[in-house]
Amino acid sequence: MSNSVQDKPLTIAGRTFQSRLLVGTGKYKDFTETQQAIEASGAEIVTVAVRRTNLGQNPDEPNLLDVLPPDRYTILPNTAGCYTAKDAVRTCKLARELLDGHDLVKLEVLGDHKTLYPNITETLAAAEELVKEGFKVMVYTSDDPLIAQRLEEMGCVAVMPLGAPIGSGLGIRNPYNIMIILENAKVPVLVDAGVGTASDATIAMELGCDGVLMNTAIAQAQDPIRMARAMRLAIESGREAYLAGRMPRKLYASASSPLTGTFF
Repeated sequence: MSNSVQDKPLTIAGRTFQSRLLVGTGKYKDFTETQQAIEASGAEIVTVAVRRTNLGQNPDEPNLLDVLPPDRYTILPNTAGCYTAKDAVRTCKLARELLDGHDLVKLEVLGDHKTLYPNITETLAAAEELVKEGFKVMVYTSDDPLIAQRLEEMGCVAVMPLGAPIGSGLGIRNPYNIMIILENAKVPVLVDAGVGTASDATIAMELGCDGVLMNTAIAQAQDPIRMARAMRLAIESGREAYLAGRMPRKLYASASSPLTGTFF
């Protein structure tokens, strides 16, 4: 009899998704590469920096939605580049206007230009206001379990702790905090920021994360399309390993075959 655990699709704010890989749209050389990489990734949710990307606010410039149509992808507008709660809330309201009432957003409020570490005080203030305004907020935050719990209690639909600073490629620096967040969370937990290569994504999934969001790791790879495929497979592999349940760690060796009943 199989002991396999039946997987369930990723569910965010009542919507289900087959892919657990969420991807950004920045840092590619052009829209063609953006489109090809995202297709290769298999992602269904695509995050877009509203302050840096034309979604129709500049009618004379190329529109990202022409290559990533909203009828094929769930567009996740984000507040990248915002350093205050006021700017983040304003950006989300702009996105809602541009995307015909779209209410699912990724909130990030940064603390400084050098580390791009989240400003938690401003993040909490922005999250509170956005939830009151009817937005479904997926929130980028530190890996502090208490802050993650507070954001969930405020009504955020997903908590997204960093694995390492944005764009650093350092991987999952503090898996133990993420494990604590996962243990307590009742909403999806997705690693956001810090992934550098496929093994980083796999580790996040093996910890039990519901998904991973990344941009730079794909866009700045020497071959973004191939890396996008690698990330898709890494997410799938890590999820399968998590559901399978790894063997216990042991200090000493353990023979692969029994030592009793041998022929000589």
